Amino acid sequence: MSEHSAGRPAESVAGSPGPAERPGDAPHLSRGDFGLLILGLLGRREMYGYEIVAELRATTAGAIDLPEGTVYPALRRLERDGIVEGHWVEVGGGAPRRRYYRLTFRGEHVLADGRQEWRRFKTAADAVLGES
Repeated sequence: MSEHSAGRPAESVAGSPGPAERPGDAPHLSRGDFGLLILGLLGRREMYGYEIVAELRATTAGAIDLPEGTVYPALRRLERDGIVEGHWVEVGGGAPRRRYYRLTFRGEHVLADGRQEWRRFKTAADAVLGES
């Protein structure tokens, strides 16, 4: 959980819609939160951009459905920061090539730290809200 959204309810984040205004009751995610989700998926295997979108949607039963226009800038930022690395793969059959991404050594550590931070946040939130 990023420091920008940790400790504040989603509706108090300036400029963000309240829970009733979000399409499909999707959870509010900050840049750091969805970056961590992308890293979590890439921690399983290397994937290309649209595959990340589809896998996130499938894994969360549609509860988290990031637009492609959000994922690609995040991947470029993660690559620029040395957290993921990408490589082009020719698909063949006239299809456009795809850029596959995988975690770097640094990315593996960022993912491990993010998981630990998320668990701490979840434990604290459960203490306040009660476990479900």
